[in-house]
Amino acid sequence: MKKSKLLMMALVLTMVFVLAACGKSSNNEASSSPSASAPATESTAPSESAEDEEVVPEAGAKLVVWYSASERALVDAAIAEFKGKYGIDVEYQDVGPDKSIEKMITDGPAGVGADVFLAVHDRLGSAVQAGVVLPNDLHEDVSKANNSAKSVDAFTIDGVLYGYPMSVETTAVFYNKDLVPNGEAPKTWDEVISFAKDFNNEKDSKYAYMWEAGNGYWSWGFFGGYGAYVFGDNGANASDIGLNNAGAVEAAKFFQSLKGQVLNINSGDIKGDIKTSLFTSGKLAMNVSGPWQTQEFKDGVANLGLMEFPTLPNGKAMMPFSGVKGFLVNANTQYPIAAKLFAELVSSEKYQVENFKDFGSLPSNTVVAESAEVSNDAFASVFLKQFDNSTPMPKISEMNAYWSTQEAALASLWNDNSDAQKTMDDWATKVKDAIASSQ
Repeated sequence: MKKSKLLMMALVLTMVFVLAACGKSSNNEASSSPSASAPATESTAPSESAEDEEVVPEAGAKLVVWYSASERALVDAAIAEFKGKYGIDVEYQDVGPDKSIEKMITDGPAGVGADVFLAVHDRLGSAVQAGVVLPNDLHEDVSKANNSAKSVDAFTIDGVLYGYPMSVETTAVFYNKDLVPNGEAPKTWDEVISFAKDFNNEKDSKYAYMWEAGNGYWSWGFFGGYGAYVFGDNGANASDIGLNNAGAVEAAKFFQSLKGQVLNINSGDIKGDIKTSLFTSGKLAMNVSGPWQTQEFKDGVANLGLMEFPTLPNGKAMMPFSGVKGFLVNANTQYPIAAKLFAELVSSEKYQVENFKDFGSLPSNTVVAESAEVSNDAFASVFLKQFDNSTPMPKISEMNAYWSTQEAALASLWNDNSDAQKTMDDWATKVKDAIASSQ
């Protein structure tokens, strides 16, 4: 494929130079113009259709795709188009992106994994380490040209692009305009604390602000905003653990101070379904969640608003974790070309538009993200702005050590008001030990 492409380009260049030479002998004025000798295709962006025309799927190919059941309509439409274009059947199976890589690590080598599957980027390192995913080589140029740099980087390890980016997501603060002062949510944490003192009523289960304090995904914004990091070099250096630097300890002190001032509930009792119930019943004013609950909250809260996270006492913005969803191709597939063609099709601009319209998923495709429909949406625009001000979850395999230790560390800070420096030191040590034991 690549060779044929290069040969074609060489042939085009040769013909251009021959024609230019002929022109010079007969018309020197015409040959002096830059546009007369420059190949027109050099300055154009890669075309999805042009690349696909060079690719022929394997004869007799059949594919299996893993995708969320709740959004199956999207992948069903792509399956129908793929069948019409290539005559290839694609079987759908219900495996969500939060579970797909773990399942692929066990099922892929056994020959029973999907050919194409949706995944969240933070597990990519484990997939690459296990050797269960193929690089996105056929459509690499198109993927890089059409999707945001942050989403492409999320699916790149050691310079190799593996994924076909589909959507981005992070968290922000939904609020009930009828419950916050003058319909405007507090913009700083000092204002949130002041509001909570007036609004909270534990006897009536009324709360000003709620998030899952004992969860390292939902609470990371505090730590990121104070300069903490899980791993150095933008999450790629597992030997550099930043959970107990000076900023992390400062963040831990502020984090645990909020239990007494804003949310006096033990971390184990703060659950997603409880937050949702309180918010939609008018007892919670400000609720941290992601774009996947936008429609649910629109239906449940008459006067709904969305804002970026409140500014921290240090004057800095909170830096929540963010994730990128994208399609991956099974390294053990019998039909790698057909699988890559389907991954490219289902993650294309057309289906990212449908994904936003039908499910509110934020596009990684820059054209879709900048379209009037997305940029003028009061909720999507805030989430995309917060995504720009977020920390992509590290994707190296050592990140598993963070996830396996975060709950205990945060519970110690939140529930037990433990010494911040000691707790963060212990957390960093546990992450280091977990990494060592996994090698």
